[in-house]
Parts: sequence; C-alpha cells; structure tokens
Amino acid sequence: MQIEPSQRFISIVTKDTLALILAGGRGSRLGELTSHRAKPAVPFGGKFRIIDFPLSNCINSGIRRVGVVTQYMAHSLIRHLQQGWGFLRGEFGEFIEILPAQQRHGEAWYKGTADAVYQNIEIIRTHRPRYVLVLGGDHVYKMDYGTMLGFHVSCEADVTVACLEVPRMEAQAFGVMDVTAEGQVKSFVEKPLDPPAIPGDPDHALASMGIYVFNTDYLLRMLAEDGANPDSAHDFGKDILPHGVREGHRVFAFPFRDNAQSKQAYWRDVGTIDSYWAANMELIGVTPELDLYDDTWPIWTYQEQAPPAKFVFDDEDRRGIAIDSMLSGGCIVSGAVVRHSLLFSNVLVAERTLIKDTVVLPRAVIGPDCLVQRAVIETGCHLPPGTVIGEDPAEDARRFHVTDGGVVLVTPEMLHQELPYVR
Repeated sequence: MQIEPSQRFISIVTKDTLALILAGGRGSRLGELTSHRAKPAVPFGGKFRIIDFPLSNCINSGIRRVGVVTQYMAHSLIRHLQQGWGFLRGEFGEFIEILPAQQRHGEAWYKGTADAVYQNIEIIRTHRPRYVLVLGGDHVYKMDYGTMLGFHVSCEADVTVACLEVPRMEAQAFGVMDVTAEGQVKSFVEKPLDPPAIPGDPDHALASMGIYVFNTDYLLRMLAEDGANPDSAHDFGKDILPHGVREGHRVFAFPFRDNAQSKQAYWRDVGTIDSYWAANMELIGVTPELDLYDDTWPIWTYQEQAPPAKFVFDDEDRRGIAIDSMLSGGCIVSGAVVRHSLLFSNVLVAERTLIKDTVVLPRAVIGPDCLVQRAVIETGCHLPPGTVIGEDPAEDARRFHVTDGGVVLVTPEMLHQELPYVR
C-alpha cells in the first residue's frame, strides 16, 4: 500500500509518543456508582468501561506506549486492564503500564493532574519519548490523536491543548482559551465568569478537553518548576498552562471537530448520574452520534465469554421481547418486556416485568412482576418480585437515590444486599 507523506509523518510521530492516561479520579458526582470503583472503571455502553475509549483512541491512533496513572479505588480498573488490555507485545516496544501512586516525591498522594505526571517523571525519562500525550480517563469520545500530534509538530508548539467549541456561557465550567487567528493561546483561564469568545464567533468559546501534547523536554522542565513551587495547586489547567502562556511559550489550541460533517465532534463528560444515564440512552437511537458499530475505529475491551442474549416464552401474559433496546451477551429476557433500555452482560429479567428507559449494569437480576422506569441499576442488584421504580418519586427517594433529573439509582447497598466481588 502506498503511504502518503502526511500519513508516514504522523506514523513516525505517534511511535515517538508516550501517552499517560490520568485514571485516578474519584468521580464523586456519580454518587454510589463510584463508591467502590474509580470513575474510569464505570461500565458504559453495554459492554465497555469508560477507560476503554481513551485506550482505544490510543491504539487506533498508532500510539502503543501507554501508562495508566491510578489512585482511587483502583482494583476493578486494574483487573479490567489486566484482563482486556494485555495483548500488546513488549518485544515490539508496545505496552500498557499501570502506574499506581507510589509517593516518589514525598509522602503525599497525587495532589493534582500535573503532580500525578510529576511523580512519574522517572518513568517518562526511562521511555525517552519525544512527545508526551496527557489524557483524562473519564470521558467518552473517539479521537485520532495522530492528527493532533501532527498539528502540534507543524505549529512548532511547546504544548498543544485539545479544545471544544461550546456556547460561551456554558464554558464557565471549563478551562477557557483566548486564541489568535492562528490558534496560539493568548490567555488560559480556569472557569471564568466571562469566557472569551472564539475569534469571529462571539457566541462560542474554546474549552479545554484536558488533553495535552507536550514536547518532552518542555514538560519535564515545567513539571520541575511547578513541583518546586509551594504555592501551586500542581494542576495543568490552573498552573502549568497559564504559566506557560504568561511566559510567552508556544501554547496552541487544537479544535476537536468532525470535519467530514462540519460540526463539533462527539464528546461526553459522563460525570453525573443524569449525564451518564443520558449518554447511555443516546446509544439506543437509530443513528447515535457515537457509532459503536464503526469497524474503522473499534472500541476495544475485555470480551467476557458469555452466550448470546435469549428471549423466551410467547404467552399472552409473559412474552419475552425487547424493543428499541441494546442487550449484551448472557442476557435472558424471560417472559418480560424491555423497552428503550440498555442491558449489560448477564442480566436476567423475569416474567411479567417491564423495563423502560433504564440502564442495567452487569449481573443484575430483575425479579418477576416488576416495573422499572428511568433508572440505573447497579452491578449485581437483585430486585425482589413486585418492585416498582420510577412511578412515585417520593417512594423512590425514600429507598434509593433520585437525581435532579428524576433518574433513580439503585445499588445493592440500598437493597440491603451483599456487594458483588467484581465491581
């Protein structure tokens, strides 16, 4: 196959890149979904976990040297990485390394995003990459990092920040950049009250995605300076990037767009139960923005060996059917009805039950004669016969967690049941 010069150039750049995925986040806004697991380990999309999306982006982009920085409740995340991501070949210089907090520089755990990288600075030096790609492990999106790396090199940048175009006042929740027409960052402000607009577009602002490409020498120098500053929060968005801009360093913004359709590319922060539920529900649509069936950009994960989903009974009062839904392997719908819902692996729904607008995580059992609407059912829950969820908000709030958007979260603890070992 003839390789175009631009493709060859990007291939060389990606091979000289080390990706660091910051996956130690507590994810407290997800409530009880992260009481026993880190946010990147939360299941998503029927068979995946959130961490699978940045990892798949790395593999699909040709970046096969990856470190996953862990800290909070890391057991299920580490187990998932060991089960599903051990296919890279070390003899080819490929790896996914797990980097738990090791207190390499003092007795403190990771104090910020920059400190998480700084505490692994010797590992970066050991691998000697020319570029370091810093990623969050808790967002859902598909992105070719090779394109961003090519942009970074062509701009002769010290650091490049991936950014989203968002309505200007919604940008108050992000780090926001004011840029020149060429994309060089003039200012970087964390969560500003009056976000600067995009040049030529007064209604939108450039919000940081928390994705950065650094020249390695520049990154190590900036981390060392920041680590020696007792007044720093040791955070990329609060400290490293604003300091670089103030000092006149070459900081550039890379807009994350779907150029084929001339619109903002798909990206979701599933940081709340409402947004998590909504992002899963989007996948059920006829043509969802996130195409999980795209074989040109597959999402890789641990493939549990489960039998096909099964639907049994065809009686008038107990007919096993699913409509406008997604069901993973091992599911059994036994004389029940599943409507506009997403069921993860090995879920059992018993007879005369109706599941509607609901996300059911792995190994849950929904007993007979239940009604479950607009809910998230946690891994391993066993709903007793006759359980009703989603009809009476006051009754739901007495037993479970009900969000501002009216989504009901149900966990084994709320049902006074034993926690499953594998989370």
